[in-house]
Amino acid sequence: MKNLKNTINYLILAILFLLTTVIGGQSLAAEESPEILITSIGQSADARMINVLATRAEIETVYEQIASPEIIKDFKIVIAVVGGSSKGLGAAGIDQNDEIARTKVLIQEIKERDIKLLVMHIGGENRRGALSDAFLDETVPYADYLIIVKSGNMDNYFTNISKEKEIPLEIVDKIIDTGEPFKAYIEEQLAQ
Repeated sequence: MKNLKNTINYLILAILFLLTTVIGGQSLAAEESPEILITSIGQSADARMINVLATRAEIETVYEQIASPEIIKDFKIVIAVVGGSSKGLGAAGIDQNDEIARTKVLIQEIKERDIKLLVMHIGGENRRGALSDAFLDETVPYADYLIIVKSGNMDNYFTNISKEKEIPLEIVDKIIDTGEPFKAYIEEQLAQ
């Protein structure tokens, strides 16, 4: 009789342990990881600014300054913030050619997986020129949506590509003004 009680007690403990483990596992599985990745193309500090903007807008993201193509599959939206910085490239230990090669593979992976690509250029006129334009040329034509600061479009670079490739373009006066269209685009995409 005593052995039977001990066996029943062990069974009850085992069942409670299993239930706790299963319920705990389900709650962990129910926690969704962010569906949005922010990365830099060109290694300027602009991507960090957009990450701060996302936090202020209460949009949960993953921030990877130098995102590798292997992680793209985990996201629904990739935000590529484009702006060349020789200082940023140097700090990352890469050169312009390395960054262009990474960008090409990144874009290819995004398109193959049918992930939405929001391209942002917030550095204005200061982030235009040969270095930045090389990264823009590799990124902008593949965007699903563009958000830019007006002073970076003095030559109508973004307007022309937007028309040619039929990419929706949002032009704002200042970096802080990107918040509203940024949040609206993200919410629209996540709702689909």
